[in-house]
Amino acid sequence: MRWRWLGRVPYVEALAAQRAHRDALGEGRVGQEVWLLEHDPVVTTGRRGVFDLDPARIAAAGYDLAATERGGLATCHEPGQLVGYVLIDAREIGVRRTIATLEGAIVEWLGTQGVMAGPREGYPGVWVGSEKLCAVGLHFRGGLTLHGFALNLVNDLRGFGLITPCGIRDGGVTTLARLVGTAPAPAAAAAAIGEIVVRRLLDAAVGSVNRVGPEGT
Repeated sequence: MRWRWLGRVPYVEALAAQRAHRDALGEGRVGQEVWLLEHDPVVTTGRRGVFDLDPARIAAAGYDLAATERGGLATCHEPGQLVGYVLIDAREIGVRRTIATLEGAIVEWLGTQGVMAGPREGYPGVWVGSEKLCAVGLHFRGGLTLHGFALNLVNDLRGFGLITPCGIRDGGVTTLARLVGTAPAPAAAAAAIGEIVVRRLLDAAVGSVNRVGPEGT
């Protein structure tokens, strides 16, 4: 498993590339990867559909709108936000543990930035109090994953004012820069975060095998 920094990639291009990589992974033609990148401004929706969206308002603000197969409701990607796409075989890890592993990786890295963050019961992602700092949403097919996480670093959050992020009305959205006054850009943060995410995913896979045991017991 490896991580890669892809730079700034249009959302629809990245989504098509993810789907192609998952198909190739299932056929054994490519390896497991974590892609780290930025997107142009875009609002995306998940399998739960549209919630309180105004497509005309979104377009007028300069944001694209895209429907996806990931879990959850609407979220936003914009420059300054680090997006991580996790393209792995998660059959050994399982759905819940994969999500928890990604949350734990982001929490670990935020700790190096002096931020105490964590999960919020009933809501995927990483939070500081009632403010969401990182969204997590994946799609699983035959144990193979698409999508991943979106960590707000230095983005201006303008797009989040166009939606009800993830349908949550009892919490807000923040960035690392707003919390601590300064934050690395996605390209600068990618290496450290990529290493942590890959390490934790590999540890989770090994731990799952060890829990089952050689005889499946």
